[in-house]
Amino acid sequence: MIWSEITIHTTAEAVEAVSNILYEAGANGVVIEDPEVLHREWDTSLGEIYQLSPDDFPQEGVYVKAYLPVTSHLGDTVEEIKERLNQLLLYGLDPGKGTVTVAEVKEDEWASAWKKYYKPVTISERITIAPVWEDYQPKHADEIVIELDPGMAFGTGTHPTTVLCIRALEKYVRPGDRVYDVGTGSGILSIAAAKLGAREILALDLDEVAVRSAQSNVKINKESGKITVKKNNLLDNVEGPAELVVANILAEVIVRFTGDVARVLVPGGLFIASGIITAREADVKQALREAKLEVIETSYIDDWVAIIAKKS
Repeated sequence: MIWSEITIHTTAEAVEAVSNILYEAGANGVVIEDPEVLHREWDTSLGEIYQLSPDDFPQEGVYVKAYLPVTSHLGDTVEEIKERLNQLLLYGLDPGKGTVTVAEVKEDEWASAWKKYYKPVTISERITIAPVWEDYQPKHADEIVIELDPGMAFGTGTHPTTVLCIRALEKYVRPGDRVYDVGTGSGILSIAAAKLGAREILALDLDEVAVRSAQSNVKINKESGKITVKKNNLLDNVEGPAELVVANILAEVIVRFTGDVARVLVPGGLFIASGIITAREADVKQALREAKLEVIETSYIDDWVAIIAKKS
């Protein structure tokens, strides 16, 4: 299949809004190329090598990329994207250059070209994420290794919001917990919860590509006995009880279903919410308060936030 790579050159502050524009245009996920990662201090204590080249990043600003199938409507879609980018100024967001470029890529090239950049990543003292094509051996007996083949679901585990979620799961998952993973993507958070001792995990995603990717990764990690992956819109028609709900999705989406989170959680149950840029932190916390969920912890990496809330 031939896909179109839509690249938007924007600013760091507009990344979330631009990503949302691309999602609403039909993208299943986005790729964010921020030159900030070139200067980040990576944990290389276990010998990981991050093969990042400055040539792959803009000299200033951020590239946000998405992939759409080539159809007769693609031209109209691109024009709609450009129009919505221009409207960001009305909401006080600077889109920067705001240029939109389109390039064609073949699915097999797209699915494999990025693999050379993806190496084992140490998430915490206990958890390491390793791509299935790397022969990674645990460095100590207590190390938890999650093997991952992200495929086209864009969930490699290296994004700050995923790291924040995994660290929160490591802190809060208790043996025997039932967990709902909303917007599971590659299934990485569900797999982490299972390996940390959760009894039963329901992984939900509206995108069929993500569902297939998560199902594959669950099998790779031999956690099919604990994890069920389903196509579903957020927590629609999902009944409780659950001890923990985790969602690594856009702030705009989180604020829409905090009431459902409160509905399915047991008293004392926890909600780990991430995918939130700092500019939207207050909005998410307000939605949590309105749903009678008490914020008990907030953690940050760069401009990203994870919020842990508790049902009274």
